[in-house]
Amino acid sequence: MNAAKTETAAAAANPRALPAGFRPDPVRHGIFAAGILAALALYFFYGTDSEAADGRASVFAWFAKQWGYDDFGNNWIILIVAAFVAWRNRRRIAETPVAPDWSGALVVAASLFAHVVGYRAQMPRISLCSTVGVAWGLVLAVWGRATARAVLFPAAYAMLCFVGPMMVELTMPLRLMASSLACALLQGVGIAAAAHGTVVVSAAGDGFTFDVADACSGLRSLVVMTALAAPYAYFTLRSQLKRVLLFVFSIPLAMVANALRIFTLGVVAEWIGMSLAMQLYHDLSGYIVFFLSLVLLMGTGAILDQDWGAKLCALKQNKRRRASRR
Repeated sequence: MNAAKTETAAAAANPRALPAGFRPDPVRHGIFAAGILAALALYFFYGTDSEAADGRASVFAWFAKQWGYDDFGNNWIILIVAAFVAWRNRRRIAETPVAPDWSGALVVAASLFAHVVGYRAQMPRISLCSTVGVAWGLVLAVWGRATARAVLFPAAYAMLCFVGPMMVELTMPLRLMASSLACALLQGVGIAAAAHGTVVVSAAGDGFTFDVADACSGLRSLVVMTALAAPYAYFTLRSQLKRVLLFVFSIPLAMVANALRIFTLGVVAEWIGMSLAMQLYHDLSGYIVFFLSLVLLMGTGAILDQDWGAKLCALKQNKRRRASRR
């Protein structure tokens, strides 16, 4: 009885600590470790064929090169956050019932097949995403569905790190969308502007002209916003549906914030001057837009977190009370 009380008190004092009676299962942990090591060897020695001329076959070495690009230079932080979330939930993971599910073997097989496709098609991004599928499938096979659900968010968030570089294909559509939306906003405040492809020009003659270049496409904002939205939704919202909605909303929020940046560039260029807009304000606006994006994200999260059903019921009750008083 005293031991049970002591364990309960310890759990209350440190809810994320491992249960007092927890003991690693050497067989299960050994199988999992062996599977991970085998997968690492596969992805290291036969990870990619896209740089065969350089003699580098590791898909991880290929991905490390992607961190050299400005849009994805901080993607490695996503892996650290995913590991932190898994460590933070270590007690919940340790307490999940063990019930091996061999459908995990199918997940591993499908992930390895995706890697073969990526290897043969010289598409390393597919192989990188498949690494998460292999790890998660092993968890499902060795420990079962409850444990797999407990690590689903860290696994999905880690995959976001690998999916980010795939967004580079969206650069041109994002540029076209940003220039069109910015022109519509400029026209809304009485500034004559037109979009010719990715170039925004003033229709007033000697007005502003600037091109929405790759760096201003909003891709970086999109990558950062989705990377921030996922953990913010996970830690602040209580409903799984609301978490997914906030993550989905982060995509148009990033696009709108980038269009607002181009819009304000046009306003400054029209009202103050082109030189100020493209020099001082151009660099400063990046920080302004990032702050605006965070405000929009937190505001959307606060709206989603409201119990609208209870508020609606309270509103109906107030109307009934007012009607009864009359």
